[in-house]
Amino acid sequence: QVQLVESGGGLVQAGGSLRLSCAASGRTSSSYRMGWFRQAPAKEREFVAAITWSDGSTYYADSVKGRFTISRDNAENTVYLQMNSLKPEDTAVYYCAATSLRYYSIYDYDYWGQGTQVTVSS
Repeated sequence: QVQLVESGGGLVQAGGSLRLSCAASGRTSSSYRMGWFRQAPAKEREFVAAITWSDGSTYYADSVKGRFTISRDNAENTVYLQMNSLKPEDTAVYYCAATSLRYYSIYDYDYWGQGTQVTVSS
């Protein structure tokens, strides 16, 4: 089992920044990919970004490229999502998740955090 706990959400004005954290514990593995997903009201959960624990390879949704940066701290077993130039359409609950399979497929993620709310006001 892997436990994931997100933190760092909040309310920010458009153009502002937030940094989300995801602390992992339990049977973590360097083969895992860690992903961030988000779900806005009345919308499906969507992929935001992912990173591979072992070599730090990163992947982003087109909607956040150039604004969001995913990173990891192996010593702390923590993954971060730095979000800059935030827009009202970034408002959603953000979830951290872990998978040993495809980083872009929500169905391949075995472990999920409880989510953290990000609200961007215009």
